[in-house]
Amino acid sequence: MTLTGKRILLIISGGIAAYKSLDLIRRLRERGAKVRVVMTAAAQEFVTPLAVGAIAGERAFTDIFNQTDEFDIGHIRLARDTDIVVVAPASADLMAKAANGLANDLASTVLVATGAPVLMAPAMNPYMWAHAATKRNAAQLLKDGVTYVGPNAGEMAESNEKGVGRMAEPLEIVAAVEKLLGGAVGKGPLAGKHVLITSGPTHEAIDPVRYIANRSSGKQGHAIAAAAAAAGARVTLVSGPVGVADPAGVAVVKVQSAREMVAAVEKALPADIAIFAAAVADWRVDNEGGQKIKKKGGKPPSLTFVENPDILATIAQRKAKRPKLVIGFAAETEKVIEHAQAKLARKGCDFIVANDVSPTGGAMGGDTNRVHLVSAKGVETWPSQSKSDVARQLVARAGEMLAKK
Repeated sequence: MTLTGKRILLIISGGIAAYKSLDLIRRLRERGAKVRVVMTAAAQEFVTPLAVGAIAGERAFTDIFNQTDEFDIGHIRLARDTDIVVVAPASADLMAKAANGLANDLASTVLVATGAPVLMAPAMNPYMWAHAATKRNAAQLLKDGVTYVGPNAGEMAESNEKGVGRMAEPLEIVAAVEKLLGGAVGKGPLAGKHVLITSGPTHEAIDPVRYIANRSSGKQGHAIAAAAAAAGARVTLVSGPVGVADPAGVAVVKVQSAREMVAAVEKALPADIAIFAAAVADWRVDNEGGQKIKKKGGKPPSLTFVENPDILATIAQRKAKRPKLVIGFAAETEKVIEHAQAKLARKGCDFIVANDVSPTGGAMGGDTNRVHLVSAKGVETWPSQSKSDVARQLVARAGEMLAKK
């Protein structure tokens, strides 16, 4: 339990992302933390104090003028009797209040009264996050010592809206809490271990303005990195071009092409565990143009392809510096398990995580995943769940597998 004995005050402000805070409370408590919750009036429009209190294990605090709460706990004790204040989601309204020292409800009063570290997970519409006033408030809070996790890029609750503004996933927030409290590295089931992870797509240039890529978002690989950091590991994340935020407490190496990725992976060795979640392009253009290829009014230019380096096989079949545990991913559109079993035998890795990335599968670019853990001993099928849950379960199993080795 990486947060055993830690006292965390969670402030939930208004926004549809408030539903994620229920999972965040659970994640914090399962790591041994004691969680008290303050809810704004707007937050109560999205989740109920009853639901929050049931998961937190004690009632949620909602009103600064509640005589019973003030007599029993008091807003000053709430502000002081904690190791960290986490605001998730942090709405534009509450950020504006905090940046300007306003204290007209329980949440804003606690933020003014606390001397504990403050971690905010902003969540709002992309236009609100990009607004000049929000930028000023965020900059002022940063200057005042507030730490941020997120916001992430992705689709919003509003129809056809996407951009930067999504609240960080619960495991990302947990990792940020552990980092601030000094509990992420050195404690947990993977303490002292180095975990190497690849994530996202690769972009293979055709010319300076065009490239070949795929629809990988990097959400699963980044979630695995966050989960490994939360488990106490030292994590190196080699990431292709993605729109998701870097996980807290993780060393990130950003690359574009498959050749850059394999070089970064080899440079990061040795590692105890290597998890290759990136959707690396199988081919690249052999005759990459030095200038933008122009239309000439005739038939299109001829592109010759060559195979990219096989990163999983390269590392799994190493004689020296091979990680003790090598896990690959198989993104398939048909015969998912059959193709994964063939890939396991061909690549020489210890396990394959197989998933359906067909349009009906919904894994590529989505927030949920249904995977099959394939080994020489058989196939284990996991239920459809969030990518954060898949990551946490995979990291836990990887720790068990490493211990057996």
